[in-house]
Amino acid sequence: MRNFDFSPLYRSAIGFDRLVNLLEASQNQGSNNYPPYNVELVSENKYRVSIAVAGFAENELEITSNDNIMTVKGVHASEHNKINYLYQSIDERNFERKFQLAEFIQIKGAHLINGLLFIDLERIVPDTLKPRRIEIK
Repeated sequence: MRNFDFSPLYRSAIGFDRLVNLLEASQNQGSNNYPPYNVELVSENKYRVSIAVAGFAENELEITSNDNIMTVKGVHASEHNKINYLYQSIDERNFERKFQLAEFIQIKGAHLINGLLFIDLERIVPDTLKPRRIEIK
């Protein structure tokens, strides 16, 4: 694995600190592939994130959004840890996965079906920023 020093970018890139933070965050996330997920393009401005969360109940999952970062956490209830397994190969660890959302992306809802957590997202661009046609008189 390579390590990159982003400090020279901080000195010469004014106003791009958010981009540099994104690069650093993606590098620091490493190779954590748990839990697996898919990102679907449902329509032009609608997306769906599907996360495999088998073994988690709805009350053990949490979705938060802050500064265009969507965080999905799964924490098993304390009584879940009291099980005495003779053999265990089903992964039941707690997790926290972060997704960087583009500008104007909003979380519209979430639902849990058959061990998959579906999170619906939509890009809602304000009317003031949409292209508009100027009438020539």
